[in-house]
Amino acid sequence: MISAHHLHRSYSIGRKTVEVLHGLDLHIAPRERVFLCGPSGAGKTTLMYTLAGLEPPQQGSVMVDGQDIYALSLRRRALFRNKMMGFIFQNYMLMPELTALENASLATAIAGSEATERVVALLERVGLADRLHHLPNELSGGEQQRVAIVRALAHNPSIIFADEPTGNLDSRNGAQILDLLFGLAEEGGKTLVIVTHDAQIASRGDRVLTIRDGVVAAETGR
Repeated sequence: MISAHHLHRSYSIGRKTVEVLHGLDLHIAPRERVFLCGPSGAGKTTLMYTLAGLEPPQQGSVMVDGQDIYALSLRRRALFRNKMMGFIFQNYMLMPELTALENASLATAIAGSEATERVVALLERVGLADRLHHLPNELSGGEQQRVAIVRALAHNPSIIFADEPTGNLDSRNGAQILDLLFGLAEEGGKTLVIVTHDAQIASRGDRVLTIRDGVVAAETGR
């Protein structure tokens, strides 16, 4: 599903150049649940954004479902990303003026009642049947993250990218969110790529890739 070859990415901080990705290679199979781990500043989030077509590498290539995504124009890449990928963020990224239903419907590529029915059904599945018309500030952190999960799944993408999706939640809510995400992803046959600093959470994946010094320094799996 995802194949990256010889990725390089660096940033300039004043007169200093910091190389975040240093010739990194990886392969992720369809339906696999892969966690990206490593110390702070190791490049986990940069790698995720690069795999998702959001942050071009200075060298190297990323193939997603057989498509070299950085060979596409910006417009075609955005269309490909919107069709193939869903995103979940640590800080939820909900629009404060929109209800749970409206937020969850933002990413859907299907217009009309069919899309609304799908989003409502998903919100009901994650336990938010009575919260459809509540604003984000009327929802708990766990409820907001459930809305974010539905938003990521609403347009039925093949790949879900999640950046510290349980980072703002206590352990109980974090475990519930991961259970929901895993269950819904498995039902839909989706590939999961999740950034986390939590080794216990990462142990629930099919594979854990530890990023260090800009490369995959270690790999563990079931």
